[in-house]
Amino acid sequence: MARRGFSTFQPGETGPLGTVELTRDEVVAFASAWDPQPFHLDEAAGLASPLKGHAASGWHTASLLMRLLADTLLAGARSMGSGHVRDLRWVKPVLVGDRLAARYVVREVRPSSRGDRGYVETDFVMENQNGVTVLTMSATLIIGS
Repeated sequence: MARRGFSTFQPGETGPLGTVELTRDEVVAFASAWDPQPFHLDEAAGLASPLKGHAASGWHTASLLMRLLADTLLAGARSMGSGHVRDLRWVKPVLVGDRLAARYVVREVRPSSRGDRGYVETDFVMENQNGVTVLTMSATLIIGS
């Protein structure tokens, strides 16, 4: 199957990136390795915190978005990495048991002066099972011709 080059992306294009559910074991494992704050490691500490529940690390949530992006949009494109990420925002806490859905919107497409690639300015949104936005991010995807 041919992979998409940058010229096949169009401003306004939208699409789903998939869904993922957060389990307690995954939240604790990620937090133990990368963000060992009490409200990520322990349900009681999470309930007592301003997060009001056993919350996943924001970095865990961003990693889940990256996995969904890699498995869907990037797997079908001539991805050459990313120029940068802008405006990564953790809008609401993500709690154990939440089911997250991610989607993208292409904002702009422009060729590179190098000729073998282009830049796809993309916005991402993750929502929980209640339709509440929990994460937003903008990124420049570098896509080969």
